[in-house]
Amino acid sequence: MTATTTAPVAAPPVHTVKRPSGRMRAWATRAPLLPALIFMIAVTQLPFVATLVISFFDWNSLYPDARSFTGFGNYTEVLSDAALRKSVWTTILLTVAVVVASLVLGLGLALLLDRKFRGRGLVRTLLIAPFLVVPVAAALLWKHVLYNPEYGLLNGLLHYVGGPEPDWISNTPLLAVEMSLVWQWTPFMMLILLAGLQSRDHQQIEAAEVDGASAWQVFRYLTLPHLRRYLELGALLGSIYIVQNFDAVFTITSGGLGTANLPYTVYQSFYQAHENGLASAAGVLVVIGSIIIATFALRVVSSLFREEASRA
Repeated sequence: MTATTTAPVAAPPVHTVKRPSGRMRAWATRAPLLPALIFMIAVTQLPFVATLVISFFDWNSLYPDARSFTGFGNYTEVLSDAALRKSVWTTILLTVAVVVASLVLGLGLALLLDRKFRGRGLVRTLLIAPFLVVPVAAALLWKHVLYNPEYGLLNGLLHYVGGPEPDWISNTPLLAVEMSLVWQWTPFMMLILLAGLQSRDHQQIEAAEVDGASAWQVFRYLTLPHLRRYLELGALLGSIYIVQNFDAVFTITSGGLGTANLPYTVYQSFYQAHENGLASAAGVLVVIGSIIIATFALRVVSSLFREEASRA
């Protein structure tokens, strides 16, 4: 017998697939978001850059050929003009009053809705409804349905009980604007604080009640400290929106009777006085103030997320 030997069969060559680098994968993931990013920059940032550039010019649209570079002159005029300073003070008063009143009322409503009772879902829906109303429609509702001295609901109720029937807008113009904004922003504060109430540690509350703590003590020493972050978030977010409010002032009082806030003053400078540079400078200051407030709001939100993550 003869031994036969077989030659070993060579293995087929292995083709290695070149994987894309991490940078390429990152770009492939972000590529679908580029159109939205470009659109956002074109819609928001380019107009702001144009506004910033115009704010450095003495530019009246009625005399376009007479414009000249003035540097920070418009900003100096905004900060030194008596009418503009008054509008800044009105903006502060309006914002503080609306935010504080909305937080107090929102806290009370949130404590009510945190309890179980029949029809709670319907009550919650009705309480949220004012926040869903278009701001101009809400201002028109208060101006004509409630404040009107002849057929308004408020004077109708006062006439029924034999009380005085004042002209609300003429006698208390700033209060009239504040009441309409409080009515609209209280549901927003209520939702934030209700979320905070439902995230409480109920075992800790039950232990305090077993130890003999009263309802007021539970609220003061457990509930209120827990809601501190939510109160700060509601105050900051509410301030961002109310500082920029224009609809209520324009619709209810048309900026008269000492109710002209900074956004309405910007509107007057731009559309009525045609002072593009001055209005742009005031608008830039409003944006800077809003960014400062928003920075604090984002810090509060991030701290809330960290607290929830640590509990989980």
